Amino acid sequence: MNVTNSTDQGSFDVTAQNRVRQIRDRGHYDRETVFGILDRGLVAHVAFVEDGRPVVMPMAYGRRGDRIFVHGAKKSRIARTMDTMPVSIGVTLVDGLVVGRSIFESSMNYRAVVIHGRAQAIEDPTERLGALRCISEHNLPGRWDEVRAPLASELGQTEVLAVEIETASAKIRNGPPIDDYDHSGDRTWIGVVPISLSIGRPLRDSIVPADVPEPASLARINKG
Repeated sequence: MNVTNSTDQGSFDVTAQNRVRQIRDRGHYDRETVFGILDRGLVAHVAFVEDGRPVVMPMAYGRRGDRIFVHGAKKSRIARTMDTMPVSIGVTLVDGLVVGRSIFESSMNYRAVVIHGRAQAIEDPTERLGALRCISEHNLPGRWDEVRAPLASELGQTEVLAVEIETASAKIRNGPPIDDYDHSGDRTWIGVVPISLSIGRPLRDSIVPADVPEPASLARINKG
């Protein structure tokens, strides 16, 4: 996972659009927190409106500064619908299951970001390649330089969009169950079940000769 520009400074203005309404003290608006979560996520859920109905698409993404890049097939709904459209993007990291004394007190520990912005198709060939590289580097840093460049035919089938982040907020929960009730004599187990994303060993494709070493990008992601 690529951690790019994670030290960007400043905060997003708090507006009616991005204000955290429930349990407001869990809200964060500084770019360092927002970008830190984005740079560790792998899947962005992109929401937009198509034919008057809400649609959510899980997508790979990359970030550069205040821009999120996504891509899809030219014939896909993102190509037909999202260009110039307002969108909302959510990325969530789940850190644990909070096991409470009751279902009401049970929850999750999480780090989540919601972005509001406008999608714009990228037409400039150099910018398109840069955006695709950004998405690739987010998932497998270094892989772009290990493989051939995209063919013109492949680029012709691909729509690349940039979402300018107009506003964003993060919401974070961390810690044990919140238990304000009298529980004297209660032997119910409560606590937290940690959840973490783990990266397994790469599985060589059967067509790759056994003496071909693993590329540096895979070694890097396994160390990271």
